[in-house]
Amino acid sequence: MHGKERSLAGRWMQYGALALIVQLAVACSDKAAAPAPVGHEQQAVDAAIVATPAADERLVVAFGDSLYAGYNLDQNKGLAPVLEAALKARGVKARVVNAGVSGDTTAAGLARLTFTLDGLPRKPDLMLVGLGGNDMLRGLAPAETRTNLNAILAELKKRGIPVLLTGMMASPNMGPDYAAAFNPIFPDLARTYDATLYPFMLDGVIGDRALQLPDGIHPNDKGVTVIVGKLAPVVAEALPS
Repeated sequence: MHGKERSLAGRWMQYGALALIVQLAVACSDKAAAPAPVGHEQQAVDAAIVATPAADERLVVAFGDSLYAGYNLDQNKGLAPVLEAALKARGVKARVVNAGVSGDTTAAGLARLTFTLDGLPRKPDLMLVGLGGNDMLRGLAPAETRTNLNAILAELKKRGIPVLLTGMMASPNMGPDYAAAFNPIFPDLARTYDATLYPFMLDGVIGDRALQLPDGIHPNDKGVTVIVGKLAPVVAEALPS
C-alpha cells in the first residue's frame, strides 16, 4: 500500500471509530433520535425570510443537515455565508439561504421540504441537497434513505428546481454490506434526476483534525473554507445561465 493510500485508510478508520461513538450516543438518547418538525420548519422559514435575495441575485438554497447548518460555528462561518462570499468572489451574484437543520435525517428533511419551499420568497435557481449522513450514523436502512431522497428530488423536479446533490459515504465500521447499499445512493439518484453530483461532502476534511471540530466529524471554520473551495466552482457551474 502506497503512502497516500495508507493515509486515506487511516483517516477512514478514524472516521469509522468516531462514527461508532456518535452512533452509540444517538442510540442512548431518544431525544437525539426524535425529529422536532415544528422547530425545524420554523428555523427554515426564518432563514428564508432573513435571506431574501435582491432582484439581481441568484437564489441558492442549502437544504441539509448539520454540515449545511454550520454546527457549532459562528453565524458567518457556516457553509451558506462562506459559499455566498466565494460565489461573489467568482463574479456570481447569489444569495445562499441556510436551510440546514442539525440532526436531520432524510425522513425529517422530506417532512419539512414543502414547508421550506413554500416559505421562500421565490423559486430557487439552485437547491443544494445534503442529507443522509445522520441516516448512516444511526444505522438506518439504506433503502429508507434512498426512498426519502428519491421523494425529495422528485418534488424538486416537479417544481422545476435544479439540484446539486452533495453525497455522503458510509463509515468503515458500518461494514461492507452497508457501504455497498448506501454509497451508490447518491450517484444513482443524481443520474436519475439529472442532478449535479458533488460525490463526498467531507472531501479534504475528514481525518484532518486541524480542519475539524473536537468531535472529529464536523468541519471547523477552516474546514468549511476547504469544503467551499472545492464546492463553489461546482455550484457556479450548476447554476443555470
